Amino acid sequence: MQIIINDVAVSVREGDITSWQGDMIVNASNSGLYGGGGVDGAIHRAAGPRIAEECAVIRQKQGGCLPGEAALTSAGRLPLLGIIHTVGPIWKGGSAGEADTLAKCYASSLDLACLKGARSIAFPNISTGVYNFPKVLACEIALHTVIEYVVAQDSRLLPLKEISFICFEKGNAELYEETLKNYI
Repeated sequence: MQIIINDVAVSVREGDITSWQGDMIVNASNSGLYGGGGVDGAIHRAAGPRIAEECAVIRQKQGGCLPGEAALTSAGRLPLLGIIHTVGPIWKGGSAGEADTLAKCYASSLDLACLKGARSIAFPNISTGVYNFPKVLACEIALHTVIEYVVAQDSRLLPLKEISFICFEKGNAELYEETLKNYI
């Protein structure tokens, strides 16, 4: 499913983010930028050891990445311009600022992609795996943040023309598609 907002296509599809064809993908990382499980592990495996080396440099220079922030590496073996690593919040019941931190993940990733001139970007479902963020709330925050970001930009100056949500599980893809319909 796809909608167009300010000349930017926002789409949802089920699949493996490592096989997406575009400029940049977002990795749902941990604060140490170590390849972990889930999406993070899949991206590190597909991109190869160069990503781990670049993440080690970021750890050494910056101490890693705080929740809500984003960092950029090359794409290693993947045919992309780069990989944006963002650290989502661990769900603690909703009273620890988790929603704001998750929104910041999407906004900081978009800022970094635009800064680097990316025309397309793909997001996974950030924080909904081992970080236990409720999937419905995470979906609402993700779509709202991305759409508000696009609406707030001057479309003539925004390099992004495609923003995709790549959902590994069919149920997540259906949830994102249903929620995206609210923006038509």
